[in-house]
Amino acid sequence: MDTLQYLWSGFGVALTPSNLMVAALGAFIGTVVGMLPGLGPINGVAILMPLAFALKLPPETALILLAAVYMGCEYGGRISSILLNVPGDAGAIMTALDGYPMARKGLGGVALSISAWSSFIGSLVATAGIVLFAPLLARWALAFGPAEYFALMCFAFACITGLMGDAPMKAVLAAVIGLSLSTVGLDSNSGVYRFTGDSVHLSDGIQFIVVVIGVFSVSEILLMLEQHHRNEGIIQVTGRSLFNLKEVAQTWWSTLRSSVVGFVVGVLPGAGATIASAMTYSMEKRLAGEDGRFGEGDIRGVAAPEAANNASAAGSFVPMLTLGVPGSGTTAVMVGALSLYNITPGPALFTQNPTLVWGLIASLFIANVMLLFINIPLVGVFTRVLRLPNWMLVPGILAVSAVGVYSVHATTFDLLLMAGFGVAGYLLRKRGVPMAPLILGFVLGDMMEQNLRRALSITNGELGILVESPISISLWVGAAAMVSVPPLLRLLARKKRGAGVAAVA
Repeated sequence: MDTLQYLWSGFGVALTPSNLMVAALGAFIGTVVGMLPGLGPINGVAILMPLAFALKLPPETALILLAAVYMGCEYGGRISSILLNVPGDAGAIMTALDGYPMARKGLGGVALSISAWSSFIGSLVATAGIVLFAPLLARWALAFGPAEYFALMCFAFACITGLMGDAPMKAVLAAVIGLSLSTVGLDSNSGVYRFTGDSVHLSDGIQFIVVVIGVFSVSEILLMLEQHHRNEGIIQVTGRSLFNLKEVAQTWWSTLRSSVVGFVVGVLPGAGATIASAMTYSMEKRLAGEDGRFGEGDIRGVAAPEAANNASAAGSFVPMLTLGVPGSGTTAVMVGALSLYNITPGPALFTQNPTLVWGLIASLFIANVMLLFINIPLVGVFTRVLRLPNWMLVPGILAVSAVGVYSVHATTFDLLLMAGFGVAGYLLRKRGVPMAPLILGFVLGDMMEQNLRRALSITNGELGILVESPISISLWVGAAAMVSVPPLLRLLARKKRGAGVAAVA
């Protein structure tokens, strides 16, 4: 009962005219920032954080603004993924696998609208979960140590092997390339520079934006130019701009399952939307079985990761508010914003500053509704991007990509590295190697290495710590099942078909 009273008081804070205006502004800015390739929620929140402080906004208003930007970026990241095959951030990688094929079939509007609806459901489920289960889930998250996180990373990589269906080795190859790229730069434990080739430009490692823009955006440009040279149509925009009730029914259970999984993953500090979207995409692909057309434009392949990454984004507020531990890179920036106001997040925050906490939680409900009403009517505007001729679209994509890469360190080296990754991505894609596992390997590689080293340092190198806890054992069993069960099922299916053919003969 106390929770409902606190939430009601939170709505009293969030529904003030100034906070409503700030939430609407943040939602719109976040959507625009999210659709720009490579920027993502971290950059959006980081750009507005000093502005909010400079304007002397009250702490609850500043936090509402940054939270609305965060949620807006999660919505907006799908736009470039679906229309251009260029993920706005790491969490939108999975969306491109089926969203872009849908756009190529003339269903870009349907993909955008169903992704907005799934994002709304995911955020709604997760925000309700914050209200109901935040203290309980925060205590559960404390059970995850370095060994459990390493097992979780391995489970995520085991899920990747299912992304290529009958060619899992290509997915494994891409993941290994991504893991290798993540090792470049300064070793945070020993202070030794690794695989930098004595280049000062690689001392901080390879930036995520350089890799993702190169292997997705530049390689896509090269493929578009190749198709244009062959006089092949790139994308024809036809059909509906909005989903229908049949498509809602088709994706409903996928959306709900992915929302719950995404929220639980989001509660784990550091896990984030990337893992959530990869896990749910793989889960839905396996549940669909032979009826699924994942990778070819299956609408469930858009709904599931979108619900998961938005639920994960909302779930990441749980450890930030209750433990003072950022649940994602973006909430880490928001913790910095709280420090500007001399506010320390943690368990005491709920009693010392309930207005801030419950005003933020209530604003998540409000911003989520705003984002749905912002994104659904603008589907027609977004799909018009596809009608631009190639001589305008290709330079535009390249210009936005180059600006995003150059803004990281303001060096031409990053632009050259982007071009190199683009050519490499183009050649790999021509050979049927998927880019999603490569990016996932790159994103999760550093986290995986750090947690392994921390776990082993606790026991002086004893590997037994990796399988000590029930959580670790469950994750290892799940990883083994993800790797072994699909090939066995495919083998049994081939034998069954072979027996059927023999019986007919």
